Amino acid sequence: MTTPSEPGGGRLDPGLSVIMSERRKLINLAYRLLGSLADAEDVVQETYTRWYAMTPEQQDAIESPRGWLTKVASRICLDLLGSARARRERYVGEWIPEPLPDPTEWITGRSGDPVDRVTLDESITMAFLVVLESMTPAERVALVLHDVFRYSFAEVAEIVGRTPAACRQLASSARRRLGASQAPATPAAQQAGIVRDFKQAWEAKDIDALIGLLDPDVTAIGDGGGLVSAGLHPIEGSEQVARYCVDVAGMAPDLTILERTVNGQPGLVLQLDGITVAVMAFEVTGGRIKHIWGVRNPEKLRPWTTG
Repeated sequence: MTTPSEPGGGRLDPGLSVIMSERRKLINLAYRLLGSLADAEDVVQETYTRWYAMTPEQQDAIESPRGWLTKVASRICLDLLGSARARRERYVGEWIPEPLPDPTEWITGRSGDPVDRVTLDESITMAFLVVLESMTPAERVALVLHDVFRYSFAEVAEIVGRTPAACRQLASSARRRLGASQAPATPAAQQAGIVRDFKQAWEAKDIDALIGLLDPDVTAIGDGGGLVSAGLHPIEGSEQVARYCVDVAGMAPDLTILERTVNGQPGLVLQLDGITVAVMAFEVTGGRIKHIWGVRNPEKLRPWTTG
């Protein structure tokens, strides 16, 4: 889990170097809360805008600037989460959190600065982020701040606007959702092998091999955002998912499939003419693929592309 950055202590020199050191923690926090790097960047920008809008005297009056920055960023995220459901209802097709590459594979661009890179751990897997999407905004904030960033419930309560006891209950409810939704972790090496076998079977258009790698109740979800073609509804069942993959390969004979780290776990990147057109994340359970998330929305592929 992410190491806390002394949420309750220490003066924050508003100098650039210290500001940037806080920026990375805030990016990490906002991405986990929102599932979108673009939105996280906007939140952090707004947080610093509010900091610098204050007079030096007002800044000096803040006992813990680090805590202030976290509180403001979290409250902005909470407001955004409150309106997210309405925005998702207008979203074309399924909405999937924005996938992130391994830090060593992060392509320089608008989000290429090392301070903007998100630390990858168990709280950043696609399966974890998808479950977060099912929570209420308050549950999500309470869980992430307390369980991931190690803030006390008293500090969480100040941000969420509820009592510490209520925040404890919110976090407990969120944990129950996680427990009911998440399968036992599969060792990374085993998951990498299964994803590799899936890639090879897909390239060979071997439907039987694909079916053998998929859980009978597998679900595949695509996210095109209405900007590129993608299934508007989940595809369920091993045979249906296998046939869909073979159909995609047939429609794009020049498709290149690469093994890459996606949100800290083995995944695949699809390229045409050297351009990333999709990023795929997987959840493996009992030696078979249980969930597939394929992001095609180009607005969510910025860290994977140049320009």
